[in-house]
Amino acid sequence: MPDDAVTFDDEVDVVVVGSGGGVAGAYTAAREGLSVALVEATDQFGGTTAYSGGGGMWFPGNPVIHRAGVDDSPQQALEYFHAVVGDRTPYQLQQTYVAGGSRLIEYLECDTHFAFAELPWPDYYGSVPGARADGRRHIVPVPVSASALGALADVIRGPLDTERLGHPAPPMLSGGRALIGRFLWALSRFPQARTYLNSPLVELITTGNGAVTGAVVDRGGEEVRIGARQGVLLAAGGFEQNPWMRRYWGVPGRADDSMGCPGNTGAAHQAAIRVGADTDLMDQAWWSPGLTHPDGRSAFALWFTGGIFVDGTGERFVNESAPYDRLGRAVLDQMNSRGTALPFWMIYDDREGETPPVKATNVSMVDPAHYRSAGLWHTAETLDDLAALIDVPAGALCATVARYNALVASGRDTDFGRGEEPYDRAFSGGELPLVPIEKPPFHAAVFGLSDLGTKGGLRTDTNARVLDTSGAPIPGLYAAGNTMAAVTGTTYPGGGNPIGASLLFSHLAALDMAGRASQ
Repeated sequence: MPDDAVTFDDEVDVVVVGSGGGVAGAYTAAREGLSVALVEATDQFGGTTAYSGGGGMWFPGNPVIHRAGVDDSPQQALEYFHAVVGDRTPYQLQQTYVAGGSRLIEYLECDTHFAFAELPWPDYYGSVPGARADGRRHIVPVPVSASALGALADVIRGPLDTERLGHPAPPMLSGGRALIGRFLWALSRFPQARTYLNSPLVELITTGNGAVTGAVVDRGGEEVRIGARQGVLLAAGGFEQNPWMRRYWGVPGRADDSMGCPGNTGAAHQAAIRVGADTDLMDQAWWSPGLTHPDGRSAFALWFTGGIFVDGTGERFVNESAPYDRLGRAVLDQMNSRGTALPFWMIYDDREGETPPVKATNVSMVDPAHYRSAGLWHTAETLDDLAALIDVPAGALCATVARYNALVASGRDTDFGRGEEPYDRAFSGGELPLVPIEKPPFHAAVFGLSDLGTKGGLRTDTNARVLDTSGAPIPGLYAAGNTMAAVTGTTYPGGGNPIGASLLFSHLAALDMAGRASQ
């Protein structure tokens, strides 16, 4: 929509579309003296970020880590990151992310609304040079009470158990909810910053030469045209909740099994593409195995204290203790190479009872009877009988378990390397995470493929400016979070990469707009 035909209903310096990582851009713009309109498509702030149990950020050498006495070389961190990501994304973009997180935390800690703590979380490719086995590149927000946030606490998305199971929200906001809460709390003190719920993006407004000068949003069925003197930041999440876009771009899995928030329908992607934006990584997502629940949805799960995964042939195919994105990609590889289909099964014995040995399900388990009646959990006295219940070849399943038990007895998983990297032992107290399957009755639980959102999006430069198909920046248009093509490419180097990159590039976008405004 060219702006020579538009009369603005409102005008600000910066429009931020999306309130997950986008809150960092809105806050930065306001703190730098710009007027801001933060528009959120749904009835709650926070996006997928608010669902994160930890709200972690992978920021090597940040002030929180330094105060704890950790000396992490930026060059070592960059060497690790680049070794994992390779040349799939621009090297300068990788440099910007690895070096920029520390400066962002310095910037935020000047404001008393923010507080962070260390939460060691091993890097996800522990055998790559430069990886930190101690996980000391990872920080989280300090929890904040709902009473401190006041009315803001009532409009922050999550937790997942509240939305999906009807559980009451806890009085303390932690993880991603604390992160969003702290940003909104800090933003609320700037009178030139306004926030709007239930305001989905409809279209971008451009000049005749293609510069973006505003956005059209829908408020209660009416189109509102907001002018943006310095630019529009698109940080509206991925498109994981849009089945058509998943099919069109070839993203495996179902929208129902994604952990992305309901508003992540790709409206920002489509609006940017219509004004000439280039895209990358559009077939990619942040993958994970998903425990299947009685509502038919498979939800992100990790922290397995036992069991093995087998496919429809009854054969084991993966290191079950690997980081979740690597596990998810192994599931996809198995489907593609062997022609097997979802679901796959966790096989485990009775040492912890009927409930699967999964300690972090993100969506809490309900009454086991519901899983049994839905055909999701099965129990039998023998592996042969269990194989019949889950329709896999009995001989193959028995051989798989026998082979696995022999590896446990030997103290080394020579098939898939379970326990050989630091992350594999993160949930077993540093011990080898090999637990035999030998105590009857035997159990099987259905798993599917889940994701934390798509990671394909708009190509950007190091200031988060969106690039067109010729590689030139589109004036006035910025992107961050899962609306931006992920700096990590087709990999997931460390816990806190998605949120960390989202916050940082939102922040950099706002700084760039503030710099332009001062010229």
